[in-house]
Amino acid sequence: MAGDDRFSARESDHRPICEAEFADFWFLSENFGMKKQYVFLIILLLIVLSLVGCNKNKGVIQGEPADPDNLPDITGVYAVNGVDAGGADYSGTLKIEPDDTPGSYKLHWIVTGAIQEGEGSVEGNQLKARWRNVQGVTQSQGNIVYIITTLGELDGIRTIDGFDGQGWEKAFPNDETWGRFKFGH
Repeated sequence: MAGDDRFSARESDHRPICEAEFADFWFLSENFGMKKQYVFLIILLLIVLSLVGCNKNKGVIQGEPADPDNLPDITGVYAVNGVDAGGADYSGTLKIEPDDTPGSYKLHWIVTGAIQEGEGSVEGNQLKARWRNVQGVTQSQGNIVYIITTLGELDGIRTIDGFDGQGWEKAFPNDETWGRFKFGH
């Protein structure tokens, strides 16, 4: 079999790729050409962008306003996005804890440029709270009224005392319980 040309050809067809041949792949070749490299990069960028944008509802309230008689549990940690009354974007974290009185809560925000505290209570399907900066650039305070959704999201309007206009804030449960119902108010 050693002199059989058919066997030699088969042997060479099935041999492992060596490093020298690997360098001949189109993406490592010096002769590939700039146009083809740009096309490759554009296609790669489009694939990445399409994967990043797969969840088109990210940052959008998805739940319906909750039935006041069947509210989800709102205690927990939330991711927060908002625009203040002056038009400045902010983001951060909101933690909601039960207060001593049923239906009352303590709220703690760590957002862009400030640490804030507040107290609030549930009325119908709304969480109405008073907030104040405890650390930050200004010592502002104001009100926020959130609509509680069926998925436990909070969709709010925020005001600052002494400032005309209003901002908005959206809070999304930031744990494994998001979208699950935890009744008990």
